[in-house]
Amino acid sequence: MLNRRHLIAGLTLSLTLSASPMAALAQEKLPVVASFSVLGDFVREIGGDRVSVTTLVGPNGDAHVYSPTPADAKSMAAAKLIVVNGLKFEGWMTRLIKSSGAKATVATATTGITPLQLKEDDDHAKAGHDHGHEDPHAWQSVANAKLYIANIRDALGAADPAGKPVYDANATTYLAQLDQVDGEIKAAVARIPADRRKAITSHDAFGYFIKAYGIEFIAPQGVSTEAEASAKDVARIIRQVKAQKIPAVFLENITNPRLIEQIARETGAKIGGQLFSDALSDAKGPAGTYIAMMRYNITQIEKALGAGPA
Repeated sequence: MLNRRHLIAGLTLSLTLSASPMAALAQEKLPVVASFSVLGDFVREIGGDRVSVTTLVGPNGDAHVYSPTPADAKSMAAAKLIVVNGLKFEGWMTRLIKSSGAKATVATATTGITPLQLKEDDDHAKAGHDHGHEDPHAWQSVANAKLYIANIRDALGAADPAGKPVYDANATTYLAQLDQVDGEIKAAVARIPADRRKAITSHDAFGYFIKAYGIEFIAPQGVSTEAEASAKDVARIIRQVKAQKIPAVFLENITNPRLIEQIARETGAKIGGQLFSDALSDAKGPAGTYIAMMRYNITQIEKALGAGPA
């Protein structure tokens, strides 16, 4: 009886030990670093339970002026995949990759997107800030977001071939959701009178939205919040708001409201609320995911621009 008990115990221990590495392997997640919150959301949507995502520039954070931390360097060094926006949006990323010793594959989410070219007289370009001559805010068009998803899907599949069927299926589901949101935005814009489809925002983050949906946004700052708007630019916009009877100005979640409040005060234009441009809100906010952000923004825009004067 004793020998039998020892045999059973030995077999149980042997099976447990042999199963442990397989269980650990099954539970191990692909470590991915995303440069900012929109990309972090995309990676989570496509990666699901197979990925562990670290987002460097978190909710309501401004990637234009971000300073990486030692914790960021540690996350980069441990990552198997790094997802960046590209178009020189993350001016600090090259230095961080080098200083962290990261060996991960770097996937550029904007691959295949035709970038909007900045005007040569853009104040941001004059100030010498390094975004090149291309607008990096490509995610503001849902059609572009679909290309982001395709690039992220392919990068995850290459980094984790066993998970490719999962990533492909998740991407197919998410792309259908993006199509629905795109239709909702177009329908909302169609309800806004054509002569009221213009507004003021803090910085020039909505160029792709303008091209895709036909709402004109005018901003005192260039494509980066690094560049302070000049008094000349603010005065020009105040004159433009008055001359064109622009109905609303919008705050942004990543910028100081002072400038927009000044423009509203001096023109009588109403503050139409807050838009989310370069970052999502936290999970408890109204724009905790990309889809929630796009729906929230168009709701704010339609409320502010849709109704004419009483």
